[in-house]
Amino acid sequence: MTNFGIRNKLFALVLVLNSALPSALHAQKVPVVEKQLSNGMRLLMVERHDEPSVAGGWVAHVGSSNERPGITGTAHLFEHMMFKGTPTIGTKDYKKDLEIIAAQEQIRDQMRQEERKMRVEYRLGKIDDLMKPENKTERYKELEKEFKKLIGQQRDIMVKNEFDRIYSGNGGSSMNAFTSEDMTAYFINVPANKIELWMWMESERILHPVFREFYAERDVVFEERRMRTDSTPLGKFSEEFNAMFWESSTYSWPTVGWPSDIPAISKAQADEFYGVYYSPQNISLILVGDFNPDALEALARKYFERIPRGPKDPPDVVTLEVKQVAEKRMYAEAETNPQVDILWHTVAFEHRDSYPLEILGTLLSTRTGRLYKGLVLGSGVATEVYADQTSQKWEGYFNAGGEAKDGHKPEEVEQGIYDNLEKLKQEEVPPEELQKVKNNFAAAEYRRLSSNFPILMHLIHNDGSGDWHEVNEAAQKLQAVTAADVKRVANQYFSKDNRTVAIYTRKPGAAAPQKAEAKGNQEKQ
Repeated sequence: MTNFGIRNKLFALVLVLNSALPSALHAQKVPVVEKQLSNGMRLLMVERHDEPSVAGGWVAHVGSSNERPGITGTAHLFEHMMFKGTPTIGTKDYKKDLEIIAAQEQIRDQMRQEERKMRVEYRLGKIDDLMKPENKTERYKELEKEFKKLIGQQRDIMVKNEFDRIYSGNGGSSMNAFTSEDMTAYFINVPANKIELWMWMESERILHPVFREFYAERDVVFEERRMRTDSTPLGKFSEEFNAMFWESSTYSWPTVGWPSDIPAISKAQADEFYGVYYSPQNISLILVGDFNPDALEALARKYFERIPRGPKDPPDVVTLEVKQVAEKRMYAEAETNPQVDILWHTVAFEHRDSYPLEILGTLLSTRTGRLYKGLVLGSGVATEVYADQTSQKWEGYFNAGGEAKDGHKPEEVEQGIYDNLEKLKQEEVPPEELQKVKNNFAAAEYRRLSSNFPILMHLIHNDGSGDWHEVNEAAQKLQAVTAADVKRVANQYFSKDNRTVAIYTRKPGAAAPQKAEAKGNQEKQ
């Protein structure tokens, strides 16, 4: 479809929404068929014959919020480990593979004893950094050499990237995965006539995963952390800011994990984590595309019902965020342009106030929003601004901020944001402005239904956050938001004692970057 055709369709959609909103929203519903497998796994199917392919994925309802201190980063580590293969994929000699893995674990147990000694020396001030090679004990160095030999032996019998090669050799594309605070998702596009291959491949890696190169991959994750967090202008500061904002919630640590936890995670801990959170009753299969639902369900039962139900249901996150009672502020000098970042505690996914907060965020953001018009085009104190509501599974937050223009301070941008929020507290949004925002949401919903893959990702996000039905229900809830609702939430959540503020100024001697670093703390591959 041409861009001109898309624009015409979007324009037509807006006209329909203005004149006949209920029927338009009803027409947009995604025809999801939900089935329950005998082991507790859910199957979501969306039949579409627009193209001869299927977007297939599955979401494990586990993210960094399900971790605990000491094993942070484990959920993200599994995003890597789930591509290492099975007894039949990824190795030339599975029996030898198991022998090597067992030998590796014996050595790692001894290495962990040495690590305990090193942590004692660190606490006593005898060494300054656990990661420095010169601070490792002599016994640890000997064990490390033995372990490297085993890694070499394992790599001799490994078939690297076989999982990917099987899929790509059969027409699969866009294979990837991501981890967030609340979910871990795996997805790919396959030709419609290869759906049984998908069923076998995905069920096998859940039923018979082999975590080859576990410790080597753990080191890869640590390096990923170094590149994405430690070596970026705002990485460490954003991490500290997030930990300052969340006091008791398990959202307080980064998805990639704390630097002391990643190298300390044992395979035994990972196996236990997998057994709890990758049990069938904690997984949803999602397929969108060219298939017969009855035939697809039969295949799903054939392959995925082989996986036994876990002995226990995964536990809820029970440690909720305590109420913030005072404003918190962070001042940092960084290799970045002067800017401000503000967080307010709000509400979780599907909370009734999440919808007017989303509307409020869009009223403030985008090139046609109040912040851009007021602070960039108007007073000229900012070069860019942003605002949005994020409703996660257990908690939510509202984020606003912006970059100061040369000659202006971040505090001027900060005050401009407060001034705009104060107007929303005092005056109801004019009907035409509110309707324009609602139309933008409706157009975005329309675009998300354009092909198999966007529908799959939309379902993954909603199911992982708590309820896939939001795919069809959120639009109506957003359209029902009134100007009074927006005014109410503005007064309820945007108080001084509910906010955490970060002020960034340029580090002396640092060159001005071309563009401010993109915000966001979600870990994705």
